[in-house]
Amino acid sequence: MIRLFFIFIILLVSEFIPAQNTAPKKSTASENVSIIDTAFYIPQLQRSRRIWIYLPEGYETSKKKFPVLYMHDGQNVFDAVTSFAGEWGVDEALDTLGLKTKECIVVGIDNGAAKRINEYLPYNHERFGKGEGNEYATFLAKTLKPFIDKKYRTLKSKQNTFLAGSSMGGLISLYALLKYPKVFGGAGVFSPSFWMAPSIYNDIRNKGKKVKSKIYFYAGMEEGRNEKDNQQMVTDMLKVFDAMHAVSKSKMTAIIRAEGRHNEASWRKEFPWFYEWLITK
Repeated sequence: MIRLFFIFIILLVSEFIPAQNTAPKKSTASENVSIIDTAFYIPQLQRSRRIWIYLPEGYETSKKKFPVLYMHDGQNVFDAVTSFAGEWGVDEALDTLGLKTKECIVVGIDNGAAKRINEYLPYNHERFGKGEGNEYATFLAKTLKPFIDKKYRTLKSKQNTFLAGSSMGGLISLYALLKYPKVFGGAGVFSPSFWMAPSIYNDIRNKGKKVKSKIYFYAGMEEGRNEKDNQQMVTDMLKVFDAMHAVSKSKMTAIIRAEGRHNEASWRKEFPWFYEWLITK
């Protein structure tokens, strides 16, 4: 099949990242990060969740309005102390990038621990049971976004409202974009677990035409336990890319990193490139 788009395969030298034996005892979140609520209620799922927020430097002393990026697995977004697998360092990245690009509010939503797979899975699954992704996506669009827009100075339009997540979080980011194309205008789909949800192709065929957004797909060549797993990650992602490209006029890019692994260290490294592409291009 001849592709009608460019896939950027970037070969970079791997960086050695030393393993940490113990989690830091002191929070690594910047001063621009705070917790909105430790038990924010999710009416669609009848449970509560901790919600984080990053406000750009100078937010309190200005009247400026900002775009908003909603990120899943909030425990891992800002703070190594709360993370279960390392942090993305989004606050440090934006503290630096904010000096040379458009600033942004970031909202982190903690995952449901034992319920994480179900909450991020849009469809029922033979092994994992009921998929709650549909309800979770509705929570983001109908409950959390209106709350954030009311309480903070945000740019409320679709063009300024984004999603991002990795693995199951990548899957639910694309699903939410398909379900609410008039609410969300872009997504970071990192190392997506598309093999968990073959029905995503039906939603792409049925709903993809209405999506006109910015979508950043990312996968690494070292994500699985073996070469077969690595190939499946990249193949599945490109298959979804193709499917979206066939029906949607969205601006999309697919990035494949030769050294990319299925971990926060890789996603942390990729985040600044994703952010600059999303905000400035």
